[in-house]
Amino acid sequence: MAIYPKLILEALEKVRYPGSGKDLVSAGMVEDDIRIKGNKVSFSLLFEKANDPFIKSVVKAAETAILTYVGAEVEIKGNISVVTPQQIKPVPDKLLSGVKNIIAVSSGKGGVGKSTVAANLAVALARLGYKVGLLDADIFGPSQPKMFQVEDAAPYMVEVNGRELIEPAENYGVKLLSIGFFVNKEDAVLWRGAMASNALKQLIGDGNWGELDYFLIDLPPGTSDIHLTLVQTLAITGAVVVTTPQDVALADARKGISMFMGDKVNVPVLGLIENMAWFTPAELPENKYYIFGKEGGVKLAKELNVPLLGQIPLVQSIREGGDEGTPVALNSDSVTGQAFEALAGQLVEQVQYRNEHLDPTKRVVTK
Repeated sequence: MAIYPKLILEALEKVRYPGSGKDLVSAGMVEDDIRIKGNKVSFSLLFEKANDPFIKSVVKAAETAILTYVGAEVEIKGNISVVTPQQIKPVPDKLLSGVKNIIAVSSGKGGVGKSTVAANLAVALARLGYKVGLLDADIFGPSQPKMFQVEDAAPYMVEVNGRELIEPAENYGVKLLSIGFFVNKEDAVLWRGAMASNALKQLIGDGNWGELDYFLIDLPPGTSDIHLTLVQTLAITGAVVVTTPQDVALADARKGISMFMGDKVNVPVLGLIENMAWFTPAELPENKYYIFGKEGGVKLAKELNVPLLGQIPLVQSIREGGDEGTPVALNSDSVTGQAFEALAGQLVEQVQYRNEHLDPTKRVVTK
């Protein structure tokens, strides 16, 4: 059984704090530190006073609720910490200090559906209960504002700890910033490499991203100055590479994987995503037509010894959802919605494995 933060929060909504009568979640007593490793779950509950008479009974009730509503196999007893406002440490002053995992979504070439996958993956992660941000780093072809139905958003500045930061747009539980918010959507972006890199740095460093479990970065296709800027600016937790089964796409995907795994960059590749794996017409949902080739991504993943995170079918609703600004991952009852939910689950597992077995990634430093 897979355990996600959403399941934990839903269980804690069943527990009421006797002092106010509110459930633990709406009362703001559940801290943003839910940690899940296999069946082991741990988190903190916030109480106003260290001598609160209800601490023991509330912790016991929280344990019981999780065992009852999530599963009896959950290892929760003894893993709930109690904190007071005085014990909460201030966030250190560093770039994206509140972000737990930074994921680069890449592709070797354009036209393989990378941005569509990034959008739906972000939505699927949010629906699993994670706090998610998405940066549209495709400076020359920003598409995420349209996919999230926020093309007319006008991000504004907010003051945070004495700094003026850009407040991201938000929809479907995902925080979003894109260069598309700051340029005329009808005009081409004609910038030299240095201008594009500086714009990317500003969206990263001056965005009010706050606390996030996953920060997804939708990169431009191929390899460019933007990719180099990214790995020099941030320590990337890992990269996922999107391809289609087509030979020409696979050749470019191989180059993209090689770039991340090379000695100079050394970013772990969390896995490969095979998009447009087959075509399934709506009137014949059981049929599969391999119009771009069959299992090319499967074979490449085996060849390069990287995980295959998922295969996403070519279905008309995916295109319609992107054009209409309603990602298909919003509908977990649909075949495509389930595919993206499964993809998100696989990504979570790979990130947990990576964090347990590999050292933190370091920023690339050029001499």
